[in-house]
Amino acid sequence: MVTLQGKTIAFLVASEGVEQVELAEPWQAVAEAGGTPRLVSTRSGKVQAFNHLERGDTFEVDDVVGTLSADDAGDYDALVLPGGVANPDALRLDSSAVDFVRSFFEAGKPVAAICHAPWTLIEADVVRGRTLTSWPSLRTDLLNAGARWTDQQVQVCTDGPNTLVTSRKPDDLPAFGDALVTAFAHGQHG
Repeated sequence: MVTLQGKTIAFLVASEGVEQVELAEPWQAVAEAGGTPRLVSTRSGKVQAFNHLERGDTFEVDDVVGTLSADDAGDYDALVLPGGVANPDALRLDSSAVDFVRSFFEAGKPVAAICHAPWTLIEADVVRGRTLTSWPSLRTDLLNAGARWTDQQVQVCTDGPNTLVTSRKPDDLPAFGDALVTAFAHGQHG
């Protein structure tokens, strides 16, 4: 059995717009593997999740990007970027969030992103030369950023400074959860 015992995993989301299932199911996968998930956001307080276009639950923020407690990847072993359309669109406009994402790649730590979340990876300029999957509408954006795009349930890319796990949509969450737990258990590879 793969374990994340002793590992702290950052889940980066904007203050509003994260797809609830894309936050909750990977969070549960990390917790069930013995890891400690922590919610990192652009503001303190609570974040508003959505079930597609309908408001979902709110979730308490643990750390805020741009503060001493969340300036870089140092306090975390890996990063998860949940999707939704509004969530990564807001994150890619927040320089502290983009810097936070980039710091995981600079540190060689594993990252997982689902659905529209690769928008934030594009903004952090960390996809060039790497193979990713995503929601189909991001295909052109990823290709224009220098990535290779594939239409697969899960893509595990190790041809870069870190392991990058990407997935397309909520239907892929079981495979995404398994792949990110495995990648996170193995930690740095670069």
